[in-house]
Amino acid sequence: MSTPAKDGMEVPARYWAMLTMSLGITMAVLDGAIANVALPTIAHDLQADPASSIWVVNAYQLAVTVTILPFAALGDVIGYRRIYLCGLVAFTLASAACTASDSLVTLAIARVVQGLGASALMSVNSALIRFIYPRAHLGRGIGINAVVVAASAAVGPTVASGILAIGAWQWLFAINIPIGAVTFIVAYRSLPPTPRQSSSFDVLSAILTALTLGPLIIGIDGAGRGEDGLLVAAEFLVAFVSGGLLVWRQWNVPAPFFPFDLLRIPIFALSMCTSICSFAGQMLAYVALPFLLEGALGFTDVQTGLLMTPWPLAIVFVAPIAGRLSDKYPAGLLGAIGLAIFAVGLALLATMGVHPTRIDVIWRMAVCGIGFGFFQSPNNRTIIGSAPRNRSGGASGMLGTARLVGQTTGAAIVALAFARVPAHGEAFALYIGVGLAAAAAGVSALRMRHTLPTY
Repeated sequence: MSTPAKDGMEVPARYWAMLTMSLGITMAVLDGAIANVALPTIAHDLQADPASSIWVVNAYQLAVTVTILPFAALGDVIGYRRIYLCGLVAFTLASAACTASDSLVTLAIARVVQGLGASALMSVNSALIRFIYPRAHLGRGIGINAVVVAASAAVGPTVASGILAIGAWQWLFAINIPIGAVTFIVAYRSLPPTPRQSSSFDVLSAILTALTLGPLIIGIDGAGRGEDGLLVAAEFLVAFVSGGLLVWRQWNVPAPFFPFDLLRIPIFALSMCTSICSFAGQMLAYVALPFLLEGALGFTDVQTGLLMTPWPLAIVFVAPIAGRLSDKYPAGLLGAIGLAIFAVGLALLATMGVHPTRIDVIWRMAVCGIGFGFFQSPNNRTIIGSAPRNRSGGASGMLGTARLVGQTTGAAIVALAFARVPAHGEAFALYIGVGLAAAAAGVSALRMRHTLPTY
């Protein structure tokens, strides 16, 4: 096991540590996306109806949502390295269970365990990067992480389609077994030890956190899809009551599960608001654009997939550059510039007319990706860097929570836009995305009034 220098790790140990971080987060992100492509095949093979098969996806996402903050808090207590290693073990074993599943029930249960493993990986991913990279180069590490996440999300459907073209759906999960085993070996030898807190793990607060975030995310999603009003209201009520009890229990705790202490840091709170708004705008576009390109503009599904590829590809190229710049320039300025470009890109997509060429679509997608990539790395660096080092887990967990809440909210807004403005729902949703991106740019600019603490 490598021992880190006081401020980050030395080369080449740093590269080995980042390799295992990249492999772990790639598996977690890929498995959140590839199952969508295989749902019809899985439903047919397991003789399940399409509605029930959705739980193959929902079980994974829900497990991640309700446990990401508790795992981050547990990482503060027992060390981020241990959480990451345990997450790798759980994810790999659950992948084997998914491969061996012979019914929808057993597959859904295995996906829950796999989601718990992915949640453990995601919860401390950014916290570990803080101990891998020196303080002066933290933006580079965050930028590399953003590239890995964007690339994994971009190639997810392609990887799934390729595997299904040559083999059964079980191979979607079986491929994780050797990768997970190799990643664990590298992680065990390379990841740095991290400091631990003397406090104990608060199980009741973990339950309250899950009962707050789980029903909240489900309620937002249900409201967007037009579910029964009483059911949605009940879900929001559970989230509200649980959240109130969580605040009452944890408000004055030095290291709370839901990091109220970090939200009292102005630049951290502003960065969280920026993150939620920007991810909501991104998901608005990701959901609305396929309907616009296929339904209104007449492109095929294959063409639509290819036309949307410049967005994540632009993030892959821009995020590392933005990460390096964030080590020298204020994230508030970089984020405001990136989000303004993002807003312009969405506006260009919403107004490109009824007969656009492929080039018309491609360069507009690239503008969106450039803007989002220019914002993401500096914003993530600020969220992690503005927290005390012993609270890196809480900051890392909040980073993932902001993404989940923003994406869920964005998807729900798209559904509402389609319901309220059926004739022009796609364009209306994109205009809402423009507003969210512009608002996020304004909030990002406010961060220029605050300096990043040095811990």
